[in-house]
Amino acid sequence: MEITDTERQFTLLGLRRKDLKEEPVEQFEMWLKQAWEAKIPDAHAMSLATASGEGVPTVRTVLLKRFDREGFVFYTNYESAKARQIEENPNVELLLFWQALQRQVRISGVAEKVPTTESLKYFLKRPFDSRLGAWASAQSSVISTRGLLEMKYEEMKRKFAEGEVPLPSFWGGYRVLPSKIEFWQGRKNRLHDRFLYTRAEDDTWKIERLAP
Repeated sequence: MEITDTERQFTLLGLRRKDLKEEPVEQFEMWLKQAWEAKIPDAHAMSLATASGEGVPTVRTVLLKRFDREGFVFYTNYESAKARQIEENPNVELLLFWQALQRQVRISGVAEKVPTTESLKYFLKRPFDSRLGAWASAQSSVISTRGLLEMKYEEMKRKFAEGEVPLPSFWGGYRVLPSKIEFWQGRKNRLHDRFLYTRAEDDTWKIERLAP
């Protein structure tokens, strides 16, 4: 199947160097707030690309739960496929795409586990059922039927019925420490605006315009 009839012009906005924040996290925060204000569903959803030690890539969607100048945090099962790849190769990339605003952000960096105290603080804020789900699912493992998963969930529901659901030892967060962050704004005639922030050794950021 050849797809040839989907070409469209990007005409909403432009992006100029003088309008950029000097810190990419501040620029990201502004864009994310604008995505929320535009009522884009799941504006904090992002594609996470990882690769095995042999260089075999995998991509999936995760949710951004926290960010600051130190990095961008998401949570997962530490025994999942993504966690195993991060263990082999911590270099990852994140992509957030906001179609309604004709924007995307790419974040390249190294993923590392957040402290257990940080994972616990977030875990205890999760809904009760979501905490049970973390215990019930051996993420990425093969299961023969959905019924087994639901049975495990009910088992955890009974186990923790009388008390708090503790943080599983196999569950927690990763922080992506960015080395590069690119902001992309769609423009007409495919002459898009792209600006790349690159972290220097002294933790300052170099900003360059890229050809689309």
